[in-house]
Amino acid sequence: MSWTAGPFKQELIKDYNNINLLLFNIGVKSQRIDFLGDKILIFAYHKRIPSLKHLDEINRFVTRMTDIAIIDSYKEHLRKVLEEKYGMKVLSILKDYDPITELSGTIITLDQDTSAYISRV
Repeated sequence: MSWTAGPFKQELIKDYNNINLLLFNIGVKSQRIDFLGDKILIFAYHKRIPSLKHLDEINRFVTRMTDIAIIDSYKEHLRKVLEEKYGMKVLSILKDYDPITELSGTIITLDQDTSAYISRV
């Protein structure tokens, strides 16, 4: 399937939110997706799970380890969507989350420029 930038971004926004719903039962507040050469950049504001927000105040080490495990699972789900649904070859996914601002950043590196997969029209 051939994608143009706008519809691809909208579909990926849905996929990203669906993964969030699967893992947390909470959707994201907002997202922005940009392309930069062979990279897809995703910035999203999340709603922190209330129990983790509370635990952050008591033992940040425990919630940091939990965040890392959740991020790793998230990246696996996202890679699967990108490769199976969109036919992209993903080289790496880098993701981090700031529980204070509830902002996450994701950098997806592809095997070639995004224009090979997505038309800029």
